Amino acid sequence: MSLSKSVREGSRIALSRVLSQVENRTHAGIQALDELFPFTGNAHKIGITGPPGSGKSTLVNALAKQLRLLQGEPRVAIIAVDPTSPFTGGAILGDRVRMLDLQGDPGIFIRSMASRGALGGLATQTEALSQVFDAAGYDFILIETVGAGQSEVDIVNLAHTTIVVDVPGLGDDIQSIKAGILEIADILVVNKGDRPGADQSLRYLKSMIDMGYRPLASSAGKHSLADSFDQEKSSQNEEVRDLWLPPVLKTTAREFTGIEELVTEILKHQEFLKTSGRWQLKEAWTLREIVRKRIEAILVHDFFCQLPKGLLDLTMDDVIARKVSPSSAVEQLLTYNRIRSKSHHSE
Repeated sequence: MSLSKSVREGSRIALSRVLSQVENRTHAGIQALDELFPFTGNAHKIGITGPPGSGKSTLVNALAKQLRLLQGEPRVAIIAVDPTSPFTGGAILGDRVRMLDLQGDPGIFIRSMASRGALGGLATQTEALSQVFDAAGYDFILIETVGAGQSEVDIVNLAHTTIVVDVPGLGDDIQSIKAGILEIADILVVNKGDRPGADQSLRYLKSMIDMGYRPLASSAGKHSLADSFDQEKSSQNEEVRDLWLPPVLKTTAREFTGIEELVTEILKHQEFLKTSGRWQLKEAWTLREIVRKRIEAILVHDFFCQLPKGLLDLTMDDVIARKVSPSSAVEQLLTYNRIRSKSHHSE
């Protein structure tokens, strides 16, 4: 029996093996993804992002527990992305420490992965791992981003529902607005709600929504990304565009306070996406991004493979010596490959 078939039949051992192969981009992993792809497109992907110290892991832990209490006991997968050290290349992968009480539940699967230097809060293979979980029949996939703060907007291209977590006392309210973090939120959460200043943070975020900040962002942000390649449908749904107003909730995850209300809002957003047609648009946008990024990766790889050995080093020596600017160096290398490609075609 193939690994992909075993994954479809519920084998956790096979699932672990396929996840490792996919994350390491082995030939077997690529083959498994191809075999599993027809069975994807059903799971609700939920992104959880926010600054370090906001309690994302604890919130994910509580959220997974609450989701399991829903009718039918839906299965929950968790992908926790940890930052990779730029010096050693290592990652702690310590999110599981905060989720130890979930590991005895057969309906929950936790997978930690290193960002491996990728920017935007995710790892390069996060989307691929979510596809494996999707094909394996998991109903909800919780994706916890690195927690680097201002650069964590890639989750918007992957998740159906993006939860932005804030916490009183970190001074991140204004920073989140500057960074564009606030505008990607489908649900805003002020976690650690028992801290001083929690109600003030709650009022502040609600006032930003009430002032119309989010409706403008909705038109230019997440939901319109998918609409951009389907203008006709977008115009037909113009009235629907601003109907989802992100709720602002207060939680204290470690005490399980406010988690039931959070799940209620997640389910409301899921219903909104499906009834408005945005679920399908989001899926189409995500798949288009996957294809685009794959093409870019192949083109970059092929470009460097076509360069003669040593040419890049010689060019970089000129750049380092300030004899050639970086932009001129790139143009020289591109021109060399173009000329070489034309000569090969003429032969």
